[in-house]
Amino acid sequence: MTAIMFAGQGSQYKGMGKNLFKLYEDKVTLASNILGYDLEELCLKDPNRVLNQTQYTQPALYTVNALGFYELNKKISPDYLLGHSLGEYNALLAAGAFDFETGLKLVQKRGALMAEANGGGMAAIIGLEAEVLEEKLKTEGFEDIDIANFNSPSQIVVSGTKTSIGNLVTHFDKQKIRIIPLAVSAAFHSRYMKDSTKEFSSFVKKMNFSSLKIPVIANVTGKPYEKENVGALLTEQISGSVQWQKSIEYLLSQKNLEFKEVGGVVLSKMVKEIKKNYNDEKDIIEEKEVEPKKETVASKEKSQSSKLGSQTFQEAYGIKYSYVSGAMYRGIASKELVVRMGNNGFLGFLGTGGIALNEIEDWLKYIHKHLEKGKAYGVNHLHNFMDPSSEMEVINLYLKYKVKNIEAASFMQVTESLVYFHLKGLKKDVNGNTVCDHRIMAKVSRPEVAQAFMLCAPDKIVQKLLAKKMITKEQAELSQSVPMSHDICVEGDSGGHTDRRIPMVIFPSILQLKKNIHHEKKYRNPIHIGLAGGIGTPESIACSFIMGADFVLTGSINQCTVQGGISDAVKDLLQDMDVQDTDYCPAGDMFEIGAKLQVLKKGILFPARANKLYDIYQQYNSIEEIPEKTIQQLEKSFFKRTIDSIWKDVKEFYINKGWQNKIEKAQSNPKHRMALIFRWYFFHTSQLAFEGDMTKKVNFQIHTGPALGAFNAWVKGTSMESWRNRHVDEIAIKLMDSTAVLLEQKIKIINN
Repeated sequence: MTAIMFAGQGSQYKGMGKNLFKLYEDKVTLASNILGYDLEELCLKDPNRVLNQTQYTQPALYTVNALGFYELNKKISPDYLLGHSLGEYNALLAAGAFDFETGLKLVQKRGALMAEANGGGMAAIIGLEAEVLEEKLKTEGFEDIDIANFNSPSQIVVSGTKTSIGNLVTHFDKQKIRIIPLAVSAAFHSRYMKDSTKEFSSFVKKMNFSSLKIPVIANVTGKPYEKENVGALLTEQISGSVQWQKSIEYLLSQKNLEFKEVGGVVLSKMVKEIKKNYNDEKDIIEEKEVEPKKETVASKEKSQSSKLGSQTFQEAYGIKYSYVSGAMYRGIASKELVVRMGNNGFLGFLGTGGIALNEIEDWLKYIHKHLEKGKAYGVNHLHNFMDPSSEMEVINLYLKYKVKNIEAASFMQVTESLVYFHLKGLKKDVNGNTVCDHRIMAKVSRPEVAQAFMLCAPDKIVQKLLAKKMITKEQAELSQSVPMSHDICVEGDSGGHTDRRIPMVIFPSILQLKKNIHHEKKYRNPIHIGLAGGIGTPESIACSFIMGADFVLTGSINQCTVQGGISDAVKDLLQDMDVQDTDYCPAGDMFEIGAKLQVLKKGILFPARANKLYDIYQQYNSIEEIPEKTIQQLEKSFFKRTIDSIWKDVKEFYINKGWQNKIEKAQSNPKHRMALIFRWYFFHTSQLAFEGDMTKKVNFQIHTGPALGAFNAWVKGTSMESWRNRHVDEIAIKLMDSTAVLLEQKIKIINN
């Protein structure tokens, strides 16, 4: 079965129809007589440079499309027809709705009416989902702009007044949303074409339409035409949206359909993208049939997967695999996740960031109760930018519960709390060698930070702790013979807090740094270098080990599992994400310095709104300086409450924390007060994601990286396609086993 497509305005070019005019001289002459000018000269030479003017473009393109179809129809008989905007007239011509002359007269009238419209503009928006765009237009002050074309999942065209389109371009540019102004003089396919629609309606009523011999998919409905609605739908099309994606998806549902485009490739590229995003049931069934074979092959190699990475790393933690699940804030890396990983031979870190001490304590009790004796686990220790002194309270809790492994994240330098934890685990063995009972896995993305953790504990901090009698003299002395951390995890472009580093650039740099420091310091035990950020497929794990990683650490892929400590609503969204569905925005806990998060953007407005808040913060020195219109937008669309009520809650929160000094600072520093109010939005959106109320989905703050999109693609069509069948330990085993198989295959190829 074949569907033939016809392109619309925008696909014209000087020289079009060159090989067709001589073949159909009668049609060209007829067209020239109706139009009142030499059509062939216009298309091939365009001496007066008017081909791109609407009243000339549309008749010319209609004619060339028609001639192109006549040639193609000699070889192919279509089963379906459709055209994009103007191209729909060619589809109806090919289906027998009217003859060539009638179609040309319709197009001539249409082009003239549309050319008379002025003062409008259009722009193409790339990479923004329709649902998100519609919400942004509604809530960010652009309700006078309409969506003109739903072209594909990544391309939407909007129409509006010239001024509004210009403002939207500026607005989206600031948000780093790709938007391209189009060279048009009017707001086609929008409410601004209503006058043209009325006049065209009167013209169309004089025409007679025949029954369609071949089904034609209508732009405005995405469904087939019926004889009696041809005139009505053509009229509606002038001011209605072009539902191109919906039209293609309708045809894809018909199965086994080949698409052919007359005279170009623009529509074919759109179809290719739409196909990629369309889940055909037949393809899914076929993939499921293949899956058991894949698992059977992998299962034979389980013994090999435990050999990947560093054996000394595995021995240090008492684990079977060089694979770690990293901490994710607020218990997304849950106590259940940590227990499941530990009981099955892996190391997992508990996500304690943003959690009160009493709740962390309850989680530690749970882990101690449910984790098999001698199994490994770790706990996150996050740098507190707002209150560095609170870090010591967390460490004291860990020491109380005899936590031996911590993951140090977001540290730019070694702090007192880290040194204290490190030194409290130092002792001598029977041979006089230094033993490190406490291990710090330092997550880093900068060489100078990695170096700080590879070196011995800073003597200044050691002496300070010694003076306070928090450590012994022996521990102070031993601290100068071992590094702060024996395990450095190099973090690439990860979900959540990220420096957007490229793994293949930053990892070799830090690996070389380790070699240099080892050579200089001559440490007795090795420093292990692992890799995180972008780890979601066997290929990415294989690359990590080939580069020399001692272990890999996963994050984003673990939150979309049964054990992930986030709402089911968020897991449903994450399960459907692809690699392109993330964006960067400010981190709430480090808002003032502009540190970045990577978050989900598909179907979500949070990243755009978070970036706007940071832009406002940079532009103004106080809430009072912000224009009233912007304040109204923030209160109505972003916050859903007044700024005064937010400030009241913020004050109450800090007072309850005993941080009266922060309130006093904010009251004397208007810009700081603005920052605290904006910070509230970040806490609020995070809470919404954990609650999972889908009516508030657009404001969900969901930390994730593209690795999850890659993982989703890898398991598509298997039992793990649904997050309800994903368990963190089973994912880990499947990835490691598949990596072992992949590497063995590559080695065989090299050896041959």
